[in-house]
Amino acid sequence: MQLIDGKSLASKVQSSVSAEVEQLKQEKNIVPGLAVILIGDDPASHAYVKMKAKACEKVGFYSITHHMPDTISQDEIIATIEMMNANPRIDGILVQLPLPKHVDTDKILEVIDPNKDVDGFHAYNVGRLVTKLDAFVACTPLGVMRMFEEYKIELKGQNVCVVGASNIVGKPMAALLLNADATVTVTHIHTKDLKSHTLRADIIVVGVGVPGLIKEDMVKEDAIVIDIGINRLEDGSLVGDVDFAKVSPKCSYITPVPGGVGPMTIAMLLSNTVKAAKGRV
Repeated sequence: MQLIDGKSLASKVQSSVSAEVEQLKQEKNIVPGLAVILIGDDPASHAYVKMKAKACEKVGFYSITHHMPDTISQDEIIATIEMMNANPRIDGILVQLPLPKHVDTDKILEVIDPNKDVDGFHAYNVGRLVTKLDAFVACTPLGVMRMFEEYKIELKGQNVCVVGASNIVGKPMAALLLNADATVTVTHIHTKDLKSHTLRADIIVVGVGVPGLIKEDMVKEDAIVIDIGINRLEDGSLVGDVDFAKVSPKCSYITPVPGGVGPMTIAMLLSNTVKAAKGRV
């Protein structure tokens, strides 16, 4: 069993981004800019945005956070996004999810200029991803693909089971795997007999937010398991969607939680923002 070390790979990606930022500054006098919209006081969202800001500072980005109360109107959020769409210093716009219930998330994401959609959630970019055209891709699935590349894990012809069908993780993950010529099964909350699907899989990618969902008897010998889930237990500890202690001995490769996919999400956000900066006209 080999651990896939997302922390060290993320550090490697960030070093590469730093070098690209320096090059952009010297050759084109461009400093990549990332703007984040944070609404409300959700502690997890605040912690995540803080981590993003710290990562931006480390690689030399210009970054700004618009912190708004959860009582803010949808029109005011849209006006802020449109202002950032028009701002030449901003290359990437990120709306921290989830949004308050009175806000239409789909409508908000559609307002973002697709060329600044570094989260890869705009329908334009999702459509380009599905049709195998160059696009901004959701950061977590993109990070998983970077892991496969780093560890030289062959995807062509492999049976992959994606557990979870969210727009943010499951669907773009499945599209990326299909584009890499894997045979993909997507399971979700209404799937009957999840175990029958995971047991056939050479690779399992899970991201649903259910601690310990994937058990030892659901994984075949030498499978590769990518755990995107991150859950905080009552004792304060962080765990994934996989029963790591019992599943890991059966795996050829597995990601830990924490220290697996999580750091890669922010690393790929930085990478997408540099890509957007390079596209400045």
